[in-house]
Amino acid sequence: MRVIVVGAGVVGTMHAWHAVSRGHEVVQIERESEARGASLRNFGQIWISGRAGGEELETALRARELWEDIGGRVPGLGFRACGSLTPLRTAHEVAVAEAAVARPDAAARGYKLLTADEARALNPALRGAFTAALWCERDAAVEPRTAQLALKEELLASGRYTYLGGREVREVVGTASVRDDHGDVHTGDAVILATGAWLGGLVRELAGPELPVRRVRLQMMQTDPLGEPLTTSVADADSFRYYPAYRGEALDALNAGQPQDPVAAEHRMQLLMVQRRDGGLTIGDTHEYEHPFAFDTVEEPYEHLTRVVEAFLGRPLPRIRHRWAGVYAQCTDTARVVHRQQVRDGVWLVTGPGGRGMTCSPAIAETTADQLGW
Repeated sequence: MRVIVVGAGVVGTMHAWHAVSRGHEVVQIERESEARGASLRNFGQIWISGRAGGEELETALRARELWEDIGGRVPGLGFRACGSLTPLRTAHEVAVAEAAVARPDAAARGYKLLTADEARALNPALRGAFTAALWCERDAAVEPRTAQLALKEELLASGRYTYLGGREVREVVGTASVRDDHGDVHTGDAVILATGAWLGGLVRELAGPELPVRRVRLQMMQTDPLGEPLTTSVADADSFRYYPAYRGEALDALNAGQPQDPVAAEHRMQLLMVQRRDGGLTIGDTHEYEHPFAFDTVEEPYEHLTRVVEAFLGRPLPRIRHRWAGVYAQCTDTARVVHRQQVRDGVWLVTGPGGRGMTCSPAIAETTADQLGW
């Protein structure tokens, strides 16, 4: 079988990975020389802790297994089973964590409520003031800026993989064939359109104007090296407001009794933080849903995140080295893990995982491969 994958972000690359792993030939086409979208502009977190119970959690847990397996074969991914800590300061926040630990799927997530001393034993860099912490043992991380490159290098070594960068696919011609903007036609047995947040042009023509996927914009930043290990990923209690696993009476009480900081509320924020291989910290994020998106980044969210992080670390944040914005595609029904649609004979569109893309992409691609009988 010959599979044409359009898009070299993490969703597309994982489709290429599964096809090659099952003995098939793959041609992967990317409109940039290398991927430059949301797959690079994220935390690199394999985030189990906040996923909704049921299909979303099952997909994330399966993806976590696949990431660990692939990471063992491709050291350049930088896979590490670091887990995450959410430091807690108030009784309302502790109550949400207690409700999470009482979930029937808590063990699958690796939830445990820790004292402040127990949390600092896991992550000594957290020297600030907090009373307890929610630990999620199953959370993990990879290096987002280099993951696709490491996967591509391994795919090229198979002898069954061709990468074509700097080519934009313009039309579908016949069955399982596409024409790019160089005029070349690429024919296979299946075409996977994994175009990320690129939802206009060919995608609109194929899927129609009522595609149940929206675009979401975020802001993030990265610091100079911290100068010490941050041994776990870190979140704050605003993540409880964002992720579906924490919904319930305790969260309602948190929202009523402890309103969100006005800046965080305006920009629909949470803190997520993970340390990069060079020691720097990737920190975010915001969520913007209304179009047209701003073309510039605004400083107030960065100032808010800096205050939160410094309070947890008990020390000044290193110099911010990078600020950026990104856009990802999210199903309008956020309970759906991904939108998978056959748009022509032999052509499937796979998009809309939202902020779950980095976490769930290996399992999303595995499901596509299984459904198409690869």
